[in-house]
Order: sequence, then structure tokens, then C-alpha cells
Amino acid sequence: MATPAHANDGILSGIRVLDFSRVLAGPYATMTLADFGADVIKIESADGDDTRGWRPPVDGQGVSTYFSSVNRNKRSVILDLRSPEGKAQAQELLATADVVIENFRPGVMTKLGFNFEEAKKINPGIIYCSITGFGSGKGAGLAGYDLLVQALGGLMSVTGPQDGGPTKVGVALIDIMTGMNAVQGILLALTARKDADPGQWKGQLIQVDLMTTLLAAMTNQASAALNAGVTPVRLGNAHPSISPYELYDAHDRPLLIAVGNDKQFHTLVRLMEMEHLATDPRFADNPSRATHREQLRELLEGVLTTQPGAHWVALLSAEGVPAGLVNTLPEAFDFADSLGLDAVVEIPTADGEHQFRQVVNPIHIPGRGASYRLAPPSLGEHSEDVRWLSLDKDVEGREGAR
Repeated sequence: MATPAHANDGILSGIRVLDFSRVLAGPYATMTLADFGADVIKIESADGDDTRGWRPPVDGQGVSTYFSSVNRNKRSVILDLRSPEGKAQAQELLATADVVIENFRPGVMTKLGFNFEEAKKINPGIIYCSITGFGSGKGAGLAGYDLLVQALGGLMSVTGPQDGGPTKVGVALIDIMTGMNAVQGILLALTARKDADPGQWKGQLIQVDLMTTLLAAMTNQASAALNAGVTPVRLGNAHPSISPYELYDAHDRPLLIAVGNDKQFHTLVRLMEMEHLATDPRFADNPSRATHREQLRELLEGVLTTQPGAHWVALLSAEGVPAGLVNTLPEAFDFADSLGLDAVVEIPTADGEHQFRQVVNPIHIPGRGASYRLAPPSLGEHSEDVRWLSLDKDVEGREGAR
């Protein structure tokens, strides 16, 4: 289990992020920045981030596990951006920030007086990241929900059983990938700011959206549609271009085999005592195997079902054939632990009486890695510090760095 760190000496130490985002894509992005040392101030309304109310499930303290999953290392401040006082406090904080991130519906930040152009009047060097569902043009009126994007972006059309209906993936994966793209854009802008001539940096707007993120993430499927005139379809757990590369029935449970080349296939059939398949014209190379996928599946399962899945995993893995059982999530954590991956960190609450167990940041940089300084904040936990927060950076001193 990873050990939480309390000192803030991360790569992004000294970078302040003013976080107007909520739910998932934006909070995932700002948590990533915070893990590497950025000072993230989460601006919330009196009702709080929507995900505070997304429960069950809850942890031992009654906190939504959805909210806590993407909000560690942040300070929560309640501000009413529609009131003169709240707006003034937000403007003071904005003057000290390096980055602003928001994922309101297009036009909301303009009405509140905090869009990119207005933000630049307060802080000319600001890096401003805007996350939308479908862009700020004709798609501005569409609700930016991950599930809707999965449908409209084609992901559901290629997900699910071959003889079943369209299916969503098990988590809001498009939100997560959009958050990753937001982080990349922010880091690119921070690099550009660092390399700019003194006094020449004029700030930067970054725009990312869920729809384009999904289309880009479709990679090989998108390329097939654009360049080969193919309309990808649902194949269950099979792959359109590789075989054997899917779930197969063993004697007791499903078994995943992921053969990526001819050498692995030859090893597979040798270990299964089916070496004749390596010279069968239907299976001699990957294009042939992909074409005759169902026939190959039937032949393999005829042998695989004679032994438990664990037998095949041990046999195949020992000789480099990718194979594994389908784990539950608790089993997946146990498996990661058996590999020494330290995938879980325990973060103490401010009172030291409780622990939040969370997945570690997956980016590992020896000597400059992620730190886990603050448990997910309660709503408005740091509101009393807002005046101190707005004055604890030397605004004039930072202008030269921009």
C-alpha cells in the first residue's frame, strides 16, 4: 500500500488552479494536477458538487464514494458567484491563479462574468481550460453526459454482445479521458508559458469536449470507418482484427486469451496439444484467424473446457501467452497487490480519526511522484480561509514569470 505524503514539493508545486468544475471530467483533471503539487481551490455553490449527493454507495463516514474518488488534495470554498461578495472573492482568487478550469454549459461562465476574456482582464496571463460535452458551437445546447456521448459518439454501437443490443462501458470512461486531455492541454500551456519571452505571454484558452475525445479514442475503429468504408459492429469480447483475442469458456469459468502474433499462437496450440492448427490454412496467420474466428473458437473451447481456467492461466502465462481470469474489482486489487504495484493509498482525514482508501495516481515518476496530502474536503471546509487564500500569493512577483 502506498504511503501518503504531506510535504508539497511536487513538480507542479507553486501552481494554483481555480477549479469551477464539478462531477467527473473536470474534477479528475484537477485531482491529477493536485496530486503532483498544484494548489487546487475547488469553488462550490452552497449545494456543492452534484456528486456529493450521488449515493449510495457511501464510505464509513457517509461520504459519497463517487465524490471522494476524484476530489483529494483540494480545498473547498463556497462562493455564490451571482452575489457581489462572492464574485469579488472569486476575482481576488483569480488574480492569484495560474490556471482556471470549468465545465459549465457553454455560456454560463459568460453570464457569471468569468469567461476567458473576462478572466484575462483580471489576470492577463491566465491559462483557462473549458470542458464541454459537444463544443461551444451548434452542440452547445446538448447535455454533456458521458452516457449520451457514448451513444452519439458510436461507442455503444461497438460495445455489447454480438447478438444483443448496444451497451455502455462500465464506468464513465469518456469523462475520464476528457479529463486526461484537459491535463495534457494545461501542461502544454504551462510549458509554452515557461518558454515564452518575458512579458510576451498573453494567456491561453484550452477547449476540450467529450465528443471529440471519444471519436479520437475510437482509434482503429474510427480509422476503419474513415479509410476502409467499414461500419464497425458489436463483436462481444472479440476483436475485429486479431484472433484468438477474447473470452473463452474453460471448465469452470471464462478465460481471457489475448494472442497478438503468430509466435504466441504457435505456443498456444503447442501447449494445448493442437499443433496441427498452426499449419491449418484457416489459422496459419492472423488475417486468416480473424476471418475464421468462430471456427477457431469452437476448436479451442473443445479443449479449454476440459480443465479449470486457473490451469490454463498457469500453463499459458508461464510461456508468454497472455491469459487471465475475469476478476471482480476486489480480486483486481488483490492481484495488483500480489504484483507489488501499491495501487491503494490511505489518506487520513484532517482530524486524523478516519482513513480514505483510494487508488493511487497511475503516473509514476521516481523521486517526483504524486503525493497525497489532503483527504477529499467536506463542503466549504476551507471557506473561512478564503481571504487568506486570496492574499497568500505574490501577484506582482508572479507577473514577471508569465
